[in-house]
Amino acid sequence: MTERSRTYTWADPAPLTEATRALDGLTLLSRIKDGDLPAPSIAATMGFRLAEVAEGRAVFEGEWQEFLSNPAGTLHGGWYGAILDSAMGCAVHSTLAAGTGYTTLEYKVHITRGAGPEAGVLRAEGVVVHRGRRTATAEAKLVDAKGKVYAHATTTCLML
Repeated sequence: MTERSRTYTWADPAPLTEATRALDGLTLLSRIKDGDLPAPSIAATMGFRLAEVAEGRAVFEGEWQEFLSNPAGTLHGGWYGAILDSAMGCAVHSTLAAGTGYTTLEYKVHITRGAGPEAGVLRAEGVVVHRGRRTATAEAKLVDAKGKVYAHATTTCLML
């Protein structure tokens, strides 16, 4: 058996936590995307990044990496859930005023195909479907460069 190892780093989360309380959602996420604020550590752990953000929309990108694979050699289902939850949650977050938070109440993921190294970069494209005073819903799809769908998801979030 050949052993492998992985070492990675992430930024101190304190400045991001502070900025989350002070900035509106779209400004915060734009600053993360542009590298002016550190990304949440989950992005380094799971190997994905915020690629695009606009009000009510967030796109994350990631790809198959050996350390993320399941026994079949494709991306683990938990990775699908994490990147889709990030896209949907950040789409909702992009609509929030400074000092307003949210939490995910539930989400559901439908995996339609396994992704191996041949899939290339996958994009989780999240959009807000409904934004009320206390709740929001969003949906996302995970697609390759040709638009082939690997998974899709829905969420309900509670405003805090």
